[in-house]
Amino acid sequence: MKRIRPDLWETEPEYPAPGLSTHAYLWTSPDGNVLFYNTSLESEIEAMAELGGMRHQYLSHRDEIAPSLRTIKERFGSELHITAAEAPVAGETCDVDGTFDERRTEEAGFEVIPTPGHTPGSACFLVPGADGTLYLLTGDTIVRGADGEWFAGYLPGHSDHDSLVHSLETLAPLTPDVVISSAFTGDSGVTSLDRPWADCVAEALASLTPVS
Repeated sequence: MKRIRPDLWETEPEYPAPGLSTHAYLWTSPDGNVLFYNTSLESEIEAMAELGGMRHQYLSHRDEIAPSLRTIKERFGSELHITAAEAPVAGETCDVDGTFDERRTEEAGFEVIPTPGHTPGSACFLVPGADGTLYLLTGDTIVRGADGEWFAGYLPGHSDHDSLVHSLETLAPLTPDVVISSAFTGDSGVTSLDRPWADCVAEALASLTPVS
């Protein structure tokens, strides 16, 4: 694992498709560590054990579901969380301990924000960093491409256009300092913003082809 912020660790990459990479992120909170997204790498699960394991794991959407969810739960006794819309899919692989279907602040002090569109139950997470930095973990709802442009995670036949537009509009007023997607193209899914986040979201909205 690689430490990328004082309280945030990134797993080694995995490659689910050509040109596409993913990481998971361990947030070392004083109230207990939280894993966002998922990893199937046994070496990274052991590395997380050295960092104190975790109390909770939060998935941003169904594409992160894998047998490693059971491994992580059994290894750490952690609780698995996902949106209510995605819970039946996750439950086919691993018991789900907590669901959410509205924006709220969790006990650990971060916000869960349902953002359907990429999948019916996609979600984002707004996390306060230890040094005052605000992290926004976006799953595949909005991603920065290898060319530096932001785009919406719309896949024809897989995503819902109107829901994704509404979700992006929900994210636009936020003021994150660092944005972290699940899957990404290019060198990194972690972006320290150097321009207003609302402009990035507007760019992603412009990438969506209107549906007649």
